[in-house]
Amino acid sequence: MSAFSDEIRRSFKESDDKRDAGLSTPEGIVRFDDICYGSDKTWQLLDLYRPKGTEGKRLPVIVSVHGGGWVYGDKERYQYYCMDLALRGFAVVNFTYRLAPEHKFPAAIEDTNLVMTWVRAHADEYWLDTDNLFAVGDSAGAHNLGLYASICTNSAYAKNYSFAPPEGLKLKAVALNCGCYDVFNGAEADVMTRTLMADYLPCGGSEEEKSLITLTKHITSAFPPVFLMTACRDFLKAQAQLLAAKLCEKDVPFVYRYYVDEEHSLGHVFHCDLRQPYAALCNDEECAFFASLNSSAATCRSGSKSRTQ
Repeated sequence: MSAFSDEIRRSFKESDDKRDAGLSTPEGIVRFDDICYGSDKTWQLLDLYRPKGTEGKRLPVIVSVHGGGWVYGDKERYQYYCMDLALRGFAVVNFTYRLAPEHKFPAAIEDTNLVMTWVRAHADEYWLDTDNLFAVGDSAGAHNLGLYASICTNSAYAKNYSFAPPEGLKLKAVALNCGCYDVFNGAEADVMTRTLMADYLPCGGSEEEKSLITLTKHITSAFPPVFLMTACRDFLKAQAQLLAAKLCEKDVPFVYRYYVDEEHSLGHVFHCDLRQPYAALCNDEECAFFASLNSSAATCRSGSKSRTQ
């Protein structure tokens, strides 16, 4: 592991510990913890959260793909955010996946596919409505989720991988939050990115690998509807514009939200900080977007700039 990736693990953990200090499981949540979805009982674990009082009722599902620069993160870091989404009427799957550099690309995407397979296989046991299957991802998790959605909807791209999505799987919509979609494009392709890619990619960033992980190259008109979000102090905000342009080009329905607050600094993945008022606004809007698709087809929507009043 590079010294930089090691530092990311240390500094991100310190920040997340501070963010989540004092939080606990909400009274209104039923949780099922530490379910093994693969063969690796260390890395391949998931939690599932449901609102209390919904036993015996099939709920729409959100699968969360966590961020962390491809080298950091686990379900424990995302449990409070995911339970907050569950309180809005969803069954939420929160999983740990194999990280670089211990496990190179495409291990994290393979694990995402295993989780989707688990969801379909255990839908009756946990009362999951797999006809209304959604997913959220932030930062590197948005990148992984976007690539997985392309595998599900672009047969030519899917041929690059040794696995296939489970039969009948359809992502009804995805939320891509503060993500990286064209890793080697623009100001973001700096020393930090190149160092992380050296840890993440088996060949350290060959031309073939660069093309393979550039989401904007693999989106087709079959890509699921998108809630695309960034904020004024997100260091990856230019990436959202790149993706928005590609979604427009391919006629993929999407909502674009750019969150601004003059009194509070809305930075990268601000929506995971549950004490932040704008986190509630963003999470409300994402879940409302998903809920609007439960029984009706998506329609194209124009971008907008969101503010609390």
